Amino acid sequence: MPHTPRAGHASALLGLALGCLALGPALGWGFTLLQDMVFVPDPSFTAWTFGLAGGAARVVPSDAVVTALSLVLPAELVQKAILLGIFVLGCSGAALLLPSESLGPRLVAGAFYVWNPYVAERLLMGQWALLLGYAGLPWVVRAAWTGRRVAVAMLPAAVGGFAAMTVTAITALPVARRVLPVAGLLAAFSLPWLVPTALRPEGIAGDPVGVYAFAARADTPFGAVGSLLSLGGIWNAYAVPPGYGAFVGAAARLLLTLAGIVFFLRGDVPYKKGLAVAALAGLGIACAGVTGPGREAFAWLVGVWGGFAVFRDAQQFVAPLALVAALGLGLLVESVARERVWVVAMALVPVAVLPTMAWGSLGTLGAVSYPESWTAAREVIRRDREPGDVLVLPFESYRRFPWNGGRAVLDPAQRFFAVPGRRVVSNDVVRVGDMVVKSEDSRAQAVEHVLEGPSPDLPAAGFRYVIVNAGTVEERQRFGVWLRSARVLVGTGDLRLYRFDGPMPSRHVS
Repeated sequence: MPHTPRAGHASALLGLALGCLALGPALGWGFTLLQDMVFVPDPSFTAWTFGLAGGAARVVPSDAVVTALSLVLPAELVQKAILLGIFVLGCSGAALLLPSESLGPRLVAGAFYVWNPYVAERLLMGQWALLLGYAGLPWVVRAAWTGRRVAVAMLPAAVGGFAAMTVTAITALPVARRVLPVAGLLAAFSLPWLVPTALRPEGIAGDPVGVYAFAARADTPFGAVGSLLSLGGIWNAYAVPPGYGAFVGAAARLLLTLAGIVFFLRGDVPYKKGLAVAALAGLGIACAGVTGPGREAFAWLVGVWGGFAVFRDAQQFVAPLALVAALGLGLLVESVARERVWVVAMALVPVAVLPTMAWGSLGTLGAVSYPESWTAAREVIRRDREPGDVLVLPFESYRRFPWNGGRAVLDPAQRFFAVPGRRVVSNDVVRVGDMVVKSEDSRAQAVEHVLEGPSPDLPAAGFRYVIVNAGTVEERQRFGVWLRSARVLVGTGDLRLYRFDGPMPSRHVS
């Protein structure tokens, strides 16, 4: 695997250019808030940051890393650096992994690896932590094969956390010449989320309904399996780039991926067998979620241990297949394109067959600032030394704020209003069509029962503050009845902050 500084620099610059093209308006000042992508200004370290409160430790250690970086850089810049870094790291990694003496084929491999349906849909899902691990996969394959710098190569996935490390494990182990050291490192880097999970006295319970809710779906005319082979198949219809299902474009993307797979299998690469096994395993997991018996098997696993819920969203495991296709397209270019103009054209093909990934998926991504009322409310909570937690209403997990352009986003309140010593409780129930994936947070489950009453006693449930940051007119009127004994400390159209004064009960819902 020749490694030349010229290829490294050129592919990194290409990745940066593609990242700028893909993110577009998201690079403006402010935060990109979409689906699971939630960054907040001046985040604080809390028990939730380290997986010691709330549901499954999916934000571990990614949120802690972001919080640490935000101590030295504005959080807005931290987010943009991470998102651009995904494109730079992934493009340069795939380019340098390709065993070619020529720069052109390397750039083609790098371009396809960061510009494809997998990246586009996961970006629209806001799953930056998973994409960080995805960007590190080429480096992990190289390191696992050569046996050098394996720990360094795994760092992006280690930061990404639970899902990123699982995808990395499926990719790395078949490639590794020395399996035990690689397996040991995978286990060691998984400790940040394994340990808090083991320390939870109530354990972790996953809802098998999630297996059915998050199974791969057909987002092209070629069915669920054809969509997976195209590196798509996301379960969330809102995470599909505009115009993605058009027949001509879908056919071109499927043929491009299949051509890459064929040329990879025909090519002479030292890690071919191991990476092919990883790609087949990942595709098999994704396809199993499409079948009835496969979903039943995953549901059984989730019932055995909640940590197996990582297999609910099985489409994420086609990541090694994306790397196989990218490397195969590089080999194809090396075999048929000797003229520089053809190499440049081939490098642009991934963009040409998925043009609506550009400019933040035609404006789906954006950058906004949090309202001043949010900052004012956080300062009130931060200055208060009296005990008591914070409840966020409406008790739903996702919001569509007018100030965020109506984009659906996981409620940022849990991160924004987190201060040391005070728990912010919001709902983590996920609704997909008619299916409801239950909460994994025992405190949220208990609070949900409290809220079912006509006049819930929120101070008795341990809450000093209540934040109302969305809701219909009817919901806000109902909350007003619940909170008639509380003081309004911040009251705007964007947010209302209520506080219950007086001593908190010594016992409350945990």
